[in-house]
Amino acid sequence: MSAPYILTVRDDADLSRVMGTLAAAGLWVRALEGAPQRLLEVDPRSSTTSAAALAAVPGIAGVAMRSSAHPLVDKRAGEPVLLATTAIGPGCRPVLMAGPCAIESESQIARIAEAVAEAGGVLLRGSAYKPRSSPYAFQGHGPAALRWLRAAADRAGLAVVTEALAPEQAGPVAEIADLVQIGSRNMQNFALLRAVGREQRPVLLKRGNAATIEEWLLAAEYCLAAGAKGVVFCERGLRGFDPSMRNLLDLGAVALLSHALRLPVVVDPSHAAGRRDLIPALSHAAIAAGAHGLLVETHDDPAHALSDGPQALAPMNLAALMAPAVHA
Repeated sequence: MSAPYILTVRDDADLSRVMGTLAAAGLWVRALEGAPQRLLEVDPRSSTTSAAALAAVPGIAGVAMRSSAHPLVDKRAGEPVLLATTAIGPGCRPVLMAGPCAIESESQIARIAEAVAEAGGVLLRGSAYKPRSSPYAFQGHGPAALRWLRAAADRAGLAVVTEALAPEQAGPVAEIADLVQIGSRNMQNFALLRAVGREQRPVLLKRGNAATIEEWLLAAEYCLAAGAKGVVFCERGLRGFDPSMRNLLDLGAVALLSHALRLPVVVDPSHAAGRRDLIPALSHAAIAAGAHGLLVETHDDPAHALSDGPQALAPMNLAALMAPAVHA
């Protein structure tokens, strides 16, 4: 989160007046107890403000900001993440990233790549390595699937986003991916974060299903500190208590990252809902909340998908997801 501002007030007579002025402006402010000077702490999250605006308030002698735990993330506020063929983030039109949960065959990913391109997608998603709760479930085709994914994307004119599960996979995945995904289960796998960062590729960082926003930002800091060219945050839902949906989509976090922190953020409505009938509504809500893109699972035969078939959208329904962005 953005670090608080620390204000030095000129004298005791100004203290209550300054606090009243800031509170009237909608800012959360408190006096720092036991400080050797007259110091106030202002939380920038409480209202839009700037150091220059605070310095202009009569009675304030100085404005400082507490050091941040994630300065590299903070430094990128307002900057989109640049890929070879597109950009994702503030100031950019929202993008569609779509594809199957898992790459099942060379012909399957080729068919879906064409459908994604026809729907206006700009990135092809698909996993060559699958993290599964059961050791007996389909785990992906590995290196062969990476080759199929890259070839299909190139033929369709798409960029590639795909996941690395372990540090030793970071290099092979980065060789073919324009955007290297770190999944929810690995958001705090610090060895993986460093390994992917060292490949100097942009990263798509999914939020852990029980992670705070501060933990999410710190995970991004690991990637950037290791050399990543940028981080796109992906909200995919938190673990809730209601079994009606797979997860609880946190659109407040999307609005916070997009509008307050001005960081690139996309939404994965497929994992949030776990059911395809809710994906359009959640997608439209995500764009309205400020998401810079959607990461959607699509399959041309979801009844026979090897993983997550119930949440896979038919390719013919992809284009409608971006309607709010197109007409904005």
